[in-house]
Amino acid sequence: MYMKDIQLSNYGKASTIPAPVNTMMTAMAQDFRQGIDTNLGVGYVNEDTIPRDLIQEAMDKVLVNSKKYPHALNYGSSIGSLNLINSIKNFTLKHHIGNLTEEILNKNDIIIGPNAASSLLEAVANLLPKGIVLTTDPHYYIYCNFLERMGFELITIPEDFDGVNIEYLKNKLNTLGKRKEDISFFYFVTVNNPSCTILSNLKRQEIVGIVNDLSKSLGRKIPLILDKAYEHLIHDPEVGEPDSALLYDTLGLVYEVATLSKVLAPALRIGYMIGPQSPFLTAMIQRSSDAGFSAPLINQEIASYILDHHMDQQLASVNLGYRKKAQTIQQWINHTLEDHIENMTGGQAGFYFYLTLKSTETHEGSSFFKFLTRTTGKLDIDGSSNNLNPRVLYVPGIHYVHKEGEMYEISKRQLRLSYGYENLESIEKAINLIKEAISFKQ
Repeated sequence: MYMKDIQLSNYGKASTIPAPVNTMMTAMAQDFRQGIDTNLGVGYVNEDTIPRDLIQEAMDKVLVNSKKYPHALNYGSSIGSLNLINSIKNFTLKHHIGNLTEEILNKNDIIIGPNAASSLLEAVANLLPKGIVLTTDPHYYIYCNFLERMGFELITIPEDFDGVNIEYLKNKLNTLGKRKEDISFFYFVTVNNPSCTILSNLKRQEIVGIVNDLSKSLGRKIPLILDKAYEHLIHDPEVGEPDSALLYDTLGLVYEVATLSKVLAPALRIGYMIGPQSPFLTAMIQRSSDAGFSAPLINQEIASYILDHHMDQQLASVNLGYRKKAQTIQQWINHTLEDHIENMTGGQAGFYFYLTLKSTETHEGSSFFKFLTRTTGKLDIDGSSNNLNPRVLYVPGIHYVHKEGEMYEISKRQLRLSYGYENLESIEKAINLIKEAISFKQ
């Protein structure tokens, strides 16, 4: 008897086709050889920065202090642990994060997501009406691919040395005409993934002004979602403390999403949103409740304890480690690849370098990609099927730009290199292999 398969929503149907970058990374990771191959594609943090001893101490302290942490192993709430929320507030004020004041923090609420920052971004896409999302090119491919599968239309704006190109953004809005009515929200990553370009304070202020003016002209509030996932990892001391966009928000449009994953441990799954009270924020809290409440309460209390007692030295240690690593790798790239690079960003924050090569294409069909993945079909290049030569995994630039955007052609010569996870010895070998791959022509 013939029977139709399970019916899927439009999003469900779109999700039956895996995102191209996920397919690529999964296929290569299945037979990844630790110590032989080098994974510069994965966005994992440096294992050496995860404070296992502090997490163990924090868990012990939380479990024995039932007065301060009375329900650490029970269900939490949809808003999040009040201990953690207060710890985030205190830490923010102590370190002048975003140059936020107590007055501004008191005007806004903090909520904890169910599963790190990604769960909050997922909630945004489920709560706001389908329409146009304005973001940058290059953009955060995981979330933007998800947005398109959800039914949103992406309009991407190229960035320059200090973030999104403001004049291009203004011109794009002008060309939309009546389609401005279809704008759902703006989404910008303040330390961009993949480029690690830091959004300047001036541009933050200008973006808020643009969204304010647009909201007034349309007669409705348009949210500005700022993803601050990497702001705790601005490790170049010459870069000043970036401002929070909340400093410039007069209409209640700005919502900032942050995480402790990059400076504590991704597995704690701590992400939080700061923004003004509104029906939107109320809906975000309900979405957390629907998803099973905020992050596991024990994880929140562990994070709260570390923020209260050890975060100063932890943050300093993490940033010092990434700073040294970034400087060393940048020297290697400059020495080994300088003649072949048209442009490079990164090295001041996060753990990515984004390279634009002068004439070498980097996409999956290129000789460059085939050389590094050992899929050229040439025995002397690939090695035998049972003993492949060392491989280098990376994410080609075409996965970070919109296919209909102006940056697509140049993205064919771009790639993101992640230096968070692999050790320096492996990365140095990978850079030398990249030089060989540039010279290889099939």
